[in-house]
Amino acid sequence: MGSKFKNFGLIGLGMVAGVAVSMQFSAVAQKTPGNFLPVEELRQLTEVFGIIKNEYVEPVEDNKLLTEAISGMVASLDPHSAYLDKKSYKELKEGTQGKFVGLGIEVGMEDGYVKIVSPIEDSPAYRAGLKPGDLITKLDSQPVKGLTLDEAVKRMRGEPNTKITLTIFRKSEDKPIVVTITRELIKQQSVKAKIVEPGYAWLRIAQFQEPTVEDMAKKIQTLYAQDPAIKGLVLDLRNDPGGVLPGAIGVSAAFLPKDVPVVSTNGQLQDSKATFYARREYYSGRTLSDPLAKLPEAIKNVPMVVLINTGSASASEIVAGALQDYKRATIIGTQSFGKGSVQTIRQISADTAVKLTTARYYTPNGRSIQAKGIVPDLNVEETADGDGINGLRAREADLQKHLTNDKEKEVARPKVDEAEEEQRVAALVKKIKPLEYGSAEDFQLAQALNHLKGLPVKVTEAKVVDKEGKDKDGKDSSKDADKPAKTDKADHKTDIKKK
Repeated sequence: MGSKFKNFGLIGLGMVAGVAVSMQFSAVAQKTPGNFLPVEELRQLTEVFGIIKNEYVEPVEDNKLLTEAISGMVASLDPHSAYLDKKSYKELKEGTQGKFVGLGIEVGMEDGYVKIVSPIEDSPAYRAGLKPGDLITKLDSQPVKGLTLDEAVKRMRGEPNTKITLTIFRKSEDKPIVVTITRELIKQQSVKAKIVEPGYAWLRIAQFQEPTVEDMAKKIQTLYAQDPAIKGLVLDLRNDPGGVLPGAIGVSAAFLPKDVPVVSTNGQLQDSKATFYARREYYSGRTLSDPLAKLPEAIKNVPMVVLINTGSASASEIVAGALQDYKRATIIGTQSFGKGSVQTIRQISADTAVKLTTARYYTPNGRSIQAKGIVPDLNVEETADGDGINGLRAREADLQKHLTNDKEKEVARPKVDEAEEEQRVAALVKKIKPLEYGSAEDFQLAQALNHLKGLPVKVTEAKVVDKEGKDKDGKDSSKDADKPAKTDKADHKTDIKKK
């Protein structure tokens, strides 16, 4: 291992208000610029700097100009590289530890407004009734339009027990919704588990954080204490945006034989060309103890299903990809996000850093997930009537300046009429009830259990449908015939060769 885990690596997705951006820390040797500095371009930069200082309508501080220059330079590379100022860097480090002060929402940007991707379970935002797809139009009295996502996130952060008033636009409502939320220290429980019915367990990982492997091990031990004869396990990674790399390795290692490769990376620097194995030193960091040591032996062979969807990204794709390559689990759901790049946190000063894309990562069989994602073995949509608004979410391949897949040619997503799509989304939002993962109404979980029991699974095919839910032939797209899934017990056997 050497220096690879002097800092933790993050590989993930998205900006979060109350949850840090997911990505990866790793310490690698730096290249010395030497004589490769572009002198002419640097001269132009200093000349522009001087022109702004002398001629701009108002005085501008040197620090602001230089900071913005750095920020713009890094942001021009790809959607996941960024300059982290003092506050952003602090929030990122807090987020990987699973505790932070905020509202508890994962957010993005849409049409100049802050869009709620998902409220964190049991957070202030969750309790206030905020929903995926809600648009935040005002923060207190400040209009969101005109703010960058980072500026909006900073306004939503604050001290514990302070309040902020959000104005929300929800497509299913005629009037704006105004809600006041109290910020609090959020301790996100990244792992949940329960026996869903005799003999079958559900294990959910909402995000990969530093405590995730240890928390998962405790949950598995509790499950087997409740039911020592578990016949099937569903690992739920839906809407898991990623997180720390050791978490992904540890979760994979819990179900795979010791020492097998879990993921590899490849980049420009020699230290970014690495393979990570199912060994304690790759997932337990500085601690000497192995959090997986006391797991029941049965966990290595119990039949498994992994649930994924468009919101499953990065670290969750590493886990799904590894278990799929080794035929350790059947992957069920819809195609994942496609975030297959590693971001290294490079400290610039004591309290600032650059988050830079430094490598692509690959599954044990050498598949690149970047801009493609994990394709499930059995395509099962979110409900019996279709994939709802999940299928309309942007994926990595939709992001501007995204890193390309170096193994396969990208397939462009079909273009759609935006006005019609908005109408269709509005109709779906009114019709579809919020889904609680792990509940009795969880259709994908029900299909996963059917597969584990050898029963038919309702498999669907991707279709382009109109705003009324009809396909190109005018048929109701929700009326797909059930197709039996493979139920041969051999599907659940581990087929692994050490490399």
